[in-house]
Amino acid sequence: VQLQASGGGLVQAGGSLRLSCAASGMGFGMREVGWYRRAPGKQHEPVATITRGGSTTYRDSVRGRFTISRDNARNTASLQMNNLRPEDTGIYYCTAGEKWGQGTLVTVSS
Repeated sequence: VQLQASGGGLVQAGGSLRLSCAASGMGFGMREVGWYRRAPGKQHEPVATITRGGSTTYRDSVRGRFTISRDNARNTASLQMNNLRPEDTGIYYCTAGEKWGQGTLVTVSS
């Protein structure tokens, strides 16, 4: 599986962005999909995950603001991010199982 994330950009606090992840290759639908981020000067941290059956988890700081989804038929996943905060700034990566894609930069200005 190869993954490509897109949809990052610069947004003001309180704004929204929708990140997309396009997968190619076999097996995407069988894998747990996740979004991780790396803030400046910090380690990677999980943001949200979704199982192949659609069960989701969120880190506490994004719960209620972010929504993860997937479309196994189209080999895609998304992360809808609302009410963004400056602390959400970072490079966001989509994952499928142990595979990681290239990141997309999200910058939230105060």
